[in-house]
Amino acid sequence: MSHATPSEHCAGRRRFLAGVSAMAAAAWAGNAVRAGEAASEPMPTIQLGPHSVSRIIAGSNPILGYSYLGPHTDRHMKEYFTVEQTIAFLQQCEREGITGHQFSTPDARGESLRLARERGVSMHFICLHSERQKIKADVERAQPIAMVHHGGVTDRFLAEGKFDQVHDFVKAAHDAGVLAGVSAHNPDCIKRVADEGWEVDFFMTCFYFLTRKKPRTADDPSVPTLELSYPFYKDDPLAMTQVIRQVPQPCLAFKILAAGRCCDSQDSVRAAFQFAFARIKPTDGVIVGMYPRFFDEVHANAQYTREFGGVS
Repeated sequence: MSHATPSEHCAGRRRFLAGVSAMAAAAWAGNAVRAGEAASEPMPTIQLGPHSVSRIIAGSNPILGYSYLGPHTDRHMKEYFTVEQTIAFLQQCEREGITGHQFSTPDARGESLRLARERGVSMHFICLHSERQKIKADVERAQPIAMVHHGGVTDRFLAEGKFDQVHDFVKAAHDAGVLAGVSAHNPDCIKRVADEGWEVDFFMTCFYFLTRKKPRTADDPSVPTLELSYPFYKDDPLAMTQVIRQVPQPCLAFKILAAGRCCDSQDSVRAAFQFAFARIKPTDGVIVGMYPRFFDEVHANAQYTREFGGVS
């Protein structure tokens, strides 16, 4: 891998911006699913404990400004998702038949969740974090149906020999009267929990092993790289979905669009949904972050779930 020159970096940025503009123009020109089309069709659902939840759950990364595409995109997302816009987003999700929202700790956007409830949003909330001592307070504050141990921390605890702390979190979630889940990017974490027979209600399973400490070429000194923060390897989804199909608990697959890397066209997005639902169990769902600033992603993704997520 060679180092790009400054002029190549600039050219790459121009191509990226041009691509974004082209994508937005194509979407609005009608090359994607139109709002209001077939919205009355039933949304496929799964069971999480006693709760019936849509097979697509709205993720929170765009709301919190976690784009996985760099600080400029992070800032765009944070500026877009004001409290009012976040509430409007959740309301639209519910109108489209999306009945679940995964968020990351009430500390980040607790006001949005509270106001959404006051304005009639009845979605099932799923809380993701790793601070066991905050579970009871967060359950009282946000009224989630489940607490899920954060995937990045799960992966780290496995590597550091501290995996018992993840199990303690699961037990504390049940003690608080809610469902308990474990999230992970590393398939070995899911295998470990399943092999040890933990009392886990469901898993959150990332399609990409983003917490790898080194890229696959790191042991080859002839291939110099800068720090590889987010290694999206194309065959990672095959490894994780193999594990997903082996565990009996429901799994919520996330990053099925590779944090925007599968979004260069609506054909690519549709294909990613088709692949995800074909590779997971009928009892599983997907968590998808959405950024409907330039195109009605909420409606489109709901439609792809209806198209591919039905269980015959």
